[in-house]
Amino acid sequence: MSTNTSVVTEFILIGFSHLANLQGFLFSVFLTIYLLTVTGNLLIVLLVSVDAALQSPMYFFLRILSALEICYTSVTVPLLLHHLLTGQRHISRSGCALQMFFFLFFGATECCLLAAMAYDRYAAICEPLRYPLLLNRQMCLQLAGSAWSCGAMVGLGHTTFIFSLPFCGPNAIPHFFCEIQPILQLVCGDTSLNELQIILAAALIILCPFGLILGSYGRILATIFRIPSGTGRRKAFSTCSSHLVVVSLFYGTAIFIYIRPKASYDPATDPLLSLFYAVVTPILNPIIYSLRNADVKIALKRTIQKMRPVEI
Repeated sequence: MSTNTSVVTEFILIGFSHLANLQGFLFSVFLTIYLLTVTGNLLIVLLVSVDAALQSPMYFFLRILSALEICYTSVTVPLLLHHLLTGQRHISRSGCALQMFFFLFFGATECCLLAAMAYDRYAAICEPLRYPLLLNRQMCLQLAGSAWSCGAMVGLGHTTFIFSLPFCGPNAIPHFFCEIQPILQLVCGDTSLNELQIILAAALIILCPFGLILGSYGRILATIFRIPSGTGRRKAFSTCSSHLVVVSLFYGTAIFIYIRPKASYDPATDPLLSLFYAVVTPILNPIIYSLRNADVKIALKRTIQKMRPVEI
């Protein structure tokens, strides 16, 4: 399709404009969630950075995950808050493309990072003697760098491809941010081939890391079941439980949202589902890792004690 037929220069994010009487309430709720998300994830970043007991590869990846969650939620929520506060819902074409790029960039990076975290758990449980060699600092940096690079390529590829398609109107997006499926609804002409390409690319970036995670946990469970002690099995599984919960939340919604045809998009319910992975999930990660991780709780207590003034 030729890009010369495109005449749309800005979009209107419908968001939650139909809830006219709840704009102030929604603003308060989303602002509270956003502040808690940033504070909770920033706390984990700082804890892992300053506490000597949290310098293992697992916490190296956790620090990156928490930083990612701050970036991920900051792509959508501040603009949503602006729209709720001012009622102005316009976004330029370039601004929409930029938002889509960063949202896909951070989301795809998290997909890959969760796979790297699964490999870390596999090495720690299934290859404990080789763990320091398998997950040395250089390997951790390479895995993290690969995740960021993959995320950048996915974000750039998807965004460039979608915004090279013609938009001739209407320009109202039935969503609170520039998400792929509602944007595709506005493309002129037959987009079935474009839609198939996007679904295949999304399946590749989502299902490949997810397959690696499933493979890692298949080996992990087989190893855990061979541990003769019930206490040993519980201890081994406890080191994976937080990661499993995060993977289930993230991949469950991502697979449902992205690996399906645009004809199944429902403007009434899909924005609500998007709220879960774009707004709610980032706040759950620090809660999950702090409540289910003894090392993090001990590090937090130790840090608080250090910050208390010394009594004379």
